[in-house]
Amino acid sequence: MKDKILVTGGAGFIGSHLVDSLLKDGHSVLVIDNFDSYYDRTIKQNNIKEHVGSPGYQLIEADIRDRVSIDRIFNTWRPDVVIHLAAKAGVRPSIEDPLMYVEVNLLGTINVLDASVKYAVSRFIFASSSSVYGLNDKVPFSENDALLQVASPYGATKAAGEALCRSYSHCFQLPVTALRFFTVYGPRQRPDLAIHKFAAKIRNDEPIPLFGDGSTSRDYTYIDDIISGIRKAIDWNHKGYEAFNLGNDHPTTLLRLVQLLETALNKQAIIEWQPLQTGDVPQTWANVQKAHDFLGYNPSTDLETGICKFVEWMH
Repeated sequence: MKDKILVTGGAGFIGSHLVDSLLKDGHSVLVIDNFDSYYDRTIKQNNIKEHVGSPGYQLIEADIRDRVSIDRIFNTWRPDVVIHLAAKAGVRPSIEDPLMYVEVNLLGTINVLDASVKYAVSRFIFASSSSVYGLNDKVPFSENDALLQVASPYGATKAAGEALCRSYSHCFQLPVTALRFFTVYGPRQRPDLAIHKFAAKIRNDEPIPLFGDGSTSRDYTYIDDIISGIRKAIDWNHKGYEAFNLGNDHPTTLLRLVQLLETALNKQAIIEWQPLQTGDVPQTWANVQKAHDFLGYNPSTDLETGICKFVEWMH
């Protein structure tokens, strides 16, 4: 029997790819998304155009901060599995409006957790972030590293979200898997994120802002690998709470990323050097051994290949 799977934030970048995968395998999928005005609504509508009208697909436009709506949705639909992707994302915007991040990422998460407990959800998957590691200088980042060096309000809300999930698992026996995503990119990537923004500017002969000296590095992870990790977490039967890194285990410097984009676009970037920004961290790098051992997670798309696929999609 196929699971009934509720996906919060299911019209976004990662969410819409996940829904593609779930529908293809015949699951019933209910998406909750509030079509946040952070970027143009038509982008999300485009993400889900193949889903609308699919058998087994339902979309409810609702905000996870609306406790009454969330309870009503769970009461009506009774999901087996909840994948909680909905969140305010982004380090820099979180510095400008920390309260909004707390309201969505913490109060919203509490509402989804409470409904999951009340309606006896069998598995809860929480989308966390490499931002929980913050200024951790031990690389690669491991799940047992202390999470006390977060560098932004966004990172703090994700670390606090994990703490809430752990406490709910402990107090209410809710099986929870927290997945720490490392710089996800690929087709449908949000327009404000580095790879999308840089590619668009290079293509249009506009200068790209690079912060610092180009030596900061990120563990860029292709969307298909992330979806594979989420799917494996859905299929993993366990009790209690576990956190896993979903990364690529191959950090790449900012300058190298720009070179790969130049090659894929066959164009030279015009670089505008800027000082390092508050909240940015010098590096991210996922140790994915635990995800490999427990879930069978095995990222297979290198950055060169992924960038080429992304540029193809952009064209």
